[in-house]
Amino acid sequence: MTTSFDLKGKAALVTGGGRGIGKAIAFRLADAGANVVIASRKMENLEAAAREFSGLAGKTIALPCHIGKAEDIERLVKESEERVGPIDILVNNSATNIGQGPALEVTDDMLAKMVEINVLSAVRLIRLVVPRMIERETGGSIINVASIAGLRPQAGGLLYSFTKAGLIMMTRTWALEFGKHNIRVNAIAPGLIKTDFSEYFWKNEEYVKRIESTQPIPRVGTPEEIGGIALYLASNESSFVTGQTFVVDGGATTR
Repeated sequence: MTTSFDLKGKAALVTGGGRGIGKAIAFRLADAGANVVIASRKMENLEAAAREFSGLAGKTIALPCHIGKAEDIERLVKESEERVGPIDILVNNSATNIGQGPALEVTDDMLAKMVEINVLSAVRLIRLVVPRMIERETGGSIINVASIAGLRPQAGGLLYSFTKAGLIMMTRTWALEFGKHNIRVNAIAPGLIKTDFSEYFWKNEEYVKRIESTQPIPRVGTPEEIGGIALYLASNESSFVTGQTFVVDGGATTR
């Protein structure tokens, strides 16, 4: 029996691919030979990542996209297909967290923006990418980056928990519907990872001390530790895996 994480000839699209978890995932996919489009609003981050990845087996292409705008998403998919071909691997990683705070202070605008970025963007990308996967009859892999906040309530995090829980349930439903086309849909639920996105938490000394005293692996995780599980889910090594949520949290949810 042989194993392979070879992604040569595959085309991947990673949203939020210019930094943090998205960048780490894009690196692993390109290193395995996939041609990867990384997208976000900040071109300076994307271009820096593309330069950094220039020596990898697969090429990396930076494309700007406001993931909250339907017209941007349509353009992103069109340009991605023109540059790297039909998408085989879709990573829905972009997210926001503007609603951190007491539940009673949540506004309609906060709710609308959180749903648009954290949930609706994935729906829109799925609607554009999956029909082409079905037409080609070559299968595909969709990876949704959720959070352990979507598995258990988080004080002060109503909207983030709500949207990530929604993404997890959509992952399971998409897996149920797309499996007959050999399209796998899985989610990754990270715990606290040291990224710019989560610095509110890992720069809080008391919060980190609590992690160090209660979490089985007593530290904050790294983006690279999410990249590895994403590579597994993108490759044929996970050919019989769909509808699952892979928790990568140092054991935080065991307590």
